[in-house]
Amino acid sequence: MSSIRRSVQVMELLARKSPLGVRAVATQLSLPLGSVHRLLLDLEQEGIAERTPGGEWELSFRLLEICGLQLERIALPALSRPFAEKIAETTGETVNINALSGKHGVCIDKVRGNDGMQLDMRIGARGSLHCGGAGKAMLAFMSEAEQREVLDGALPAYTAKTITDAGVLEAELKRIRQRGYSIDDQEVVLGVYCVSVPIFDAMARPVGAMSITGPSPKQPGPEILPLVAMLNEACGHVSRRLGFRGTWPAAAGEAKQ
Repeated sequence: MSSIRRSVQVMELLARKSPLGVRAVATQLSLPLGSVHRLLLDLEQEGIAERTPGGEWELSFRLLEICGLQLERIALPALSRPFAEKIAETTGETVNINALSGKHGVCIDKVRGNDGMQLDMRIGARGSLHCGGAGKAMLAFMSEAEQREVLDGALPAYTAKTITDAGVLEAELKRIRQRGYSIDDQEVVLGVYCVSVPIFDAMARPVGAMSITGPSPKQPGPEILPLVAMLNEACGHVSRRLGFRGTWPAAAGEAKQ
């Protein structure tokens, strides 16, 4: 039996019957005592299991956190869809819903508008965080360490408008945090513009973004604010449903709880 299967069995048992001692776990699963002890120590090191004051074992809240991340991914498109449909109908442009996945954004849903020119990103497509409205909206509110990983990595150009200089990108991220929304000025596809607002989870971390994408030019300033207001309403609602309790709209550099 593989160690992964044994680990799953131990976690399932602790979920049902914890707290349990090492010997009780080994007996109920018919596993060697030494193997169970090592598995529990490994789970403890990863924050999955922990010992009670009496020396017995139970699951920690780390597993709940991991499951919560997956539940957020499932909930995000369902919560966002009604707003996306309304915004697409109002603006005539495409509304994309993206989720953060490592160092990329992933398109998890979209609603096409009725304008002729559309950025038809397929569901499941991955995009870089250093360019595009959704990518920059999420990156701007990630931790400094996470931002640095992106800034120190490759910044490929997709068009002549793509930001490929780390210093220029860092300054742009600061502006995004200050105003609470990002702009894509033909950074991914020439002739296609985008405005995007991030979505936060219960820990005030960016987990996604919603964007309005189409052929109409978009620049920071008064003319873009009606679109930003629509996105703020949508992303604020979705963030609250995901447990976010910080100030909204997210601006002035932070999304604090």
